[in-house]
Amino acid sequence: MREFLDLAAMLVLAVGAVAGLRQLHRLTAVRAQPLLAGPFLSGGTPDEHALSRFHARWYALTLLFLAFDVEMLFMYPWAVVVAKMGAAAVAEMFVFLGLLMCGVLYAWREGTLRWA
Repeated sequence: MREFLDLAAMLVLAVGAVAGLRQLHRLTAVRAQPLLAGPFLSGGTPDEHALSRFHARWYALTLLFLAFDVEMLFMYPWAVVVAKMGAAAVAEMFVFLGLLMCGVLYAWREGTLRWA
């Protein structure tokens, strides 16, 4: 029975937190013409619309960044267990990094890393 009481308490806490955050939003939201309101914290007037299009080369660069971001997600747990696993873990990581390097070489060849 105690587990159900704990679950109910967490449910009440979660619903209360969501309700509180919604109420906070209602109190602090920009009500009149939100599209004409100025920027919140940046201080400057935007030069273009927020939904403007980007050049296609930025998508490839973004995918390259995400590949290295995911690499870090895999390397942190690997660093925890590498001492326990030994040489097999090191070899697997070099294979993984080699595959990522193939992606970098492909991006380099296609001109994704050129900034002009």
